[in-house]
Amino acid sequence: MRIHKFTTTDAFVAIDLDNAEASSGPVRWAKKVLQGGAKDLARSQTYTYAILGMKRGGASAGISAEGPERDAAITAFVGEAADLVADSTYLPDAAKGVSELDLAPLRDADERDTARLAGTNPSFIDQCDGLSAAVAAHHTASGLGGKSIAIEGFGATGAALAAAVIERGGTVTSIATTVGAVTNPDGFSAQDLLEGWGSKGDELVNDLGEVGHPMSIFGSGADVWFVGSKMGVVNHEVAAQMSEASAVVASGRVPLTARALAVLRRSGVAVPPDFLSLAGGTLALWGDANRTEAEILAGINEDISDMTAEFKSHDDGPFLAACFEAESFLSTWQESLPFGRPLAP
Repeated sequence: MRIHKFTTTDAFVAIDLDNAEASSGPVRWAKKVLQGGAKDLARSQTYTYAILGMKRGGASAGISAEGPERDAAITAFVGEAADLVADSTYLPDAAKGVSELDLAPLRDADERDTARLAGTNPSFIDQCDGLSAAVAAHHTASGLGGKSIAIEGFGATGAALAAAVIERGGTVTSIATTVGAVTNPDGFSAQDLLEGWGSKGDELVNDLGEVGHPMSIFGSGADVWFVGSKMGVVNHEVAAQMSEASAVVASGRVPLTARALAVLRRSGVAVPPDFLSLAGGTLALWGDANRTEAEILAGINEDISDMTAEFKSHDDGPFLAACFEAESFLSTWQESLPFGRPLAP
């Protein structure tokens, strides 16, 4: 893992593999962005590329600045990042505090099919990630039909994820945003969630019922969980509250700690990895630019279905099975494997 530091602003990029054909991953802005979290996000993207058989690597950038200096800091980052994008050393994805509009000056030099990044809320890439998470859950849990679903960290992909879950027979009974958590045993409609997110964002929970603390969602007792509000949101204590679930699936990067994974495995809860459940956007951005959106979505459904079904029955569980597969591919073009799997500390 190499840290590239910027000279014109307080920013850095964690680049996982120096000899990759290209590296990509999120860029985040906050008052202070720590390198440790960026390294974890970069590693997760590396494993996504590996599970898809792509000789590319993960990377993750952080821009640290006080609120009033945000715009100037991002402008400086974009200006200095141009050379990194031009040679594919780092291809940025908008994440916390950074918009696609902020990164627009870099897109002409980005070798990916970046036209897919523009559009409505949710964007097409958000739809792809929501679909891949739903498909991973469907096959891991032996079908979503008749199951109650909780979406923790309901965000940009939330509406698309909910729609894909409901299409597969699941009932979204609980959601949590940064504002709070809300539960309806009868389920929320995909349309209400889509319209609510589009008009009110995180505040949509206020129109859906009695709102509790965001972490109160873990007391809702769902059959299938989607988790992803932040890295490490599911620690061993939270995992113990999910011991009756059939599956816990990532809808955000690196949501589980290593101890949480161990707790869930002992309880018999299936856990596919984030680097597989969130591979939809990666599949959409790399490929023939002439593909229609319908063709891309169909391909995501097929690829994630096949891989999830393959890893589901492994003796060591789907998470480790996918790690073994990714590492097997990495070993074909890396002299040594990167140290550490994509799990929060």
